[in-house]
Amino acid sequence: MALHFEREEYAARAARVIRDMETRGLDGLLMFRQESMYYLTGYDSFGFSFFQCLYLGVDGRLALITRAPDLRQAENTSLIGDIRIWVDRDGASPVLQLRDMLRDLGLAGRSLGVEYNAPGLTAAAGFQLVDAMDGVCSLVDASGLVSTIRTVKSPAEVACVRRAAALADAALDAANLHAGPGVEEARVLAAMQGAVLEAGGDYPANPFIVGSGPDALLCRYFSGRRQLAEQDQLTLEFAGVWRQYHACLMRTIVIGPVPDRQRDMHDAALEALAACREVLRPGNPVGTVFDAHARVLDRRGYRAARLNACGYSLGATYAPCWMDAPMFYTGNPVLAEPGMVFFLHMILADSERNLAMAPGESVIVTETGNERLSSASLDLVAKERACPTSS
Repeated sequence: MALHFEREEYAARAARVIRDMETRGLDGLLMFRQESMYYLTGYDSFGFSFFQCLYLGVDGRLALITRAPDLRQAENTSLIGDIRIWVDRDGASPVLQLRDMLRDLGLAGRSLGVEYNAPGLTAAAGFQLVDAMDGVCSLVDASGLVSTIRTVKSPAEVACVRRAAALADAALDAANLHAGPGVEEARVLAAMQGAVLEAGGDYPANPFIVGSGPDALLCRYFSGRRQLAEQDQLTLEFAGVWRQYHACLMRTIVIGPVPDRQRDMHDAALEALAACREVLRPGNPVGTVFDAHARVLDRRGYRAARLNACGYSLGATYAPCWMDAPMFYTGNPVLAEPGMVFFLHMILADSERNLAMAPGESVIVTETGNERLSSASLDLVAKERACPTSS
């Protein structure tokens, strides 16, 4: 069985979830987020692209309903003992089989929490779930129950995050080595992803973001690669991933001489990053982190170039995105706690001058403040020529 943590670790996680369920008056929880399933049992799969549900009762009982291809996946990667299969056929209704499973578990008339906010539960399946459970169970939205508990990492999880951060540093080293005039973006991207995979890491929950020239101002992956020019810019947002735990970095590499405006953007972004780290402390609302970022960048003249959020929580996540809650935006009342892991990105996109600058890194909240997870320099990197090995 390929469990990445000790059974005692999983038992402690389940106990925290059960205490929260009892506080809410719930008899059980229906989970549709793969992150929740992995966190509580080790179950590691992308089978959530089809209907599946993990049940956890206040008595600690677990039961999974999924498709046949995930039977052995669950047996080999999780501590779930009760695995039930819904059969692929025309007109199949896995929601009705879930209802029957819950009846079989003696849950008729009970109150169950549901992770409605989950990529693994489509709107169509959600409506079917509500209809199927009418008169059988009382359903309550508990989308944030496990997700909130997951934000504070245990020492064993922190060890995974640190391994992920080392892989992110290796990917950045590869980018700095290969980027340069005349180099294909594809070469840089392949070297970065290869550095993570060769060291035993995992694929990220969303693609590495790579864009040069005018596309260096973009914040999403898109298909198509170009060759770096003699004067260019290359923005990279990427993650090291270890046992599905993510640690992110972001950089804009300048190709050729650095324009004065772009150098000032870098200086302003680092000033904003330092201001964010100063207020990211236990007991402070995470919204104050964004406010610190905004104050610096607005004062430096970059109000139009900044975004309306400057980072988010990280953990063990699955497609379609490695972003986790809570996010750094103004007014977010969630209080920072020791053990929370965050990605801070200081993204500046000057559309008028077509200049980008986006340093970012991951940190962990400590008892007194926060700690960088990366050992990489935040200095601006400019490449006048390509490394001979990259041509």
